[in-house]
Amino acid sequence: MDRNLTLNLVRVTEAAALQSARYLGRGDKTKADEAAVRGMRRMFDTLTIDGVVVIGEGEMDEAPMLYIGEQIGKAGEGCLKVDIAVDPLDGTTAVAKGLAGAISVVAIAPRGCLLNAPDMYMEKIAVGPKGVGRVSLDYPVETNLKNLSEALNKDISDITVTMLDRPRHKGLIQRVREAGARIKLFQDGDVAQAIATCFEDSGVDILIGIGGAPEGVLAAAALKCLGGEIQGRLYPTKEEEKERCRAMGLNQLDSILTMDHMVKGNEIIFAATGVSNGELLKGVVYYENNRAKTYSVVMRGETGTIRFIEAIHRLDKKPEYAK
Repeated sequence: MDRNLTLNLVRVTEAAALQSARYLGRGDKTKADEAAVRGMRRMFDTLTIDGVVVIGEGEMDEAPMLYIGEQIGKAGEGCLKVDIAVDPLDGTTAVAKGLAGAISVVAIAPRGCLLNAPDMYMEKIAVGPKGVGRVSLDYPVETNLKNLSEALNKDISDITVTMLDRPRHKGLIQRVREAGARIKLFQDGDVAQAIATCFEDSGVDILIGIGGAPEGVLAAAALKCLGGEIQGRLYPTKEEEKERCRAMGLNQLDSILTMDHMVKGNEIIFAATGVSNGELLKGVVYYENNRAKTYSVVMRGETGTIRFIEAIHRLDKKPEYAK
């Protein structure tokens, strides 16, 4: 994978974040998401790649831009052929309500290396590098917490579990509490929370629960770069979703999807820019004289390099960031 593409991917997430952050706390998650999509799509048009969206805003008849199967980039002879997974705004509700943790994310890998995950629920478990090989979706949550406490050399009472604050997790929350672990609930944006398990200062040790399948693949791309681990299991709730799984060749719906199922190989580049403040990244800050500051992270799977990037933007000099 061309390492020169790394910084260009950051520009893609920066553009989405700069556009969507204008809607922070304005109560309209649709407009926030649309702004992120416009910003991201416009910047993708500047990249010399032959890209195909495998995870995006939905099917072609559901989304005007960044839809699944859309051709991306200025493709030419000899251009790099890549799969593209995007979530222009992971945390639409968080932005609409002015809450923390929203980010813009992109992952790129060689053609055929990213799972085209159907838009449905996925059961997930994610841990940082020290927890690799110690947890499984097939284990009871109590066993996972015990194994992780041993791997981290921490008492279970010091383990922090993060999960979406949803009614479907009521029983899981109760079991975690009875096991003695701490719980951090979040409202939106589980890609950032999965990534947080790989950073000790985040205070998050393990992510569990049911969230979006496309977000699971994006998280897998990041955790491969970071040396962590995520497992997923598709969680269809309708017969049509089960049919989509079968069409993908996933006939055993109770089978675990490992990181290698979701992201093949290590030629991955993952980029994210904060939209609203979170443990991993600060959100966009707008200054006087039409300036703004962004905070981003970009990772390469081949080298394991992680770069945190702070950028000051003169928006009047960048027509692609125009309102």
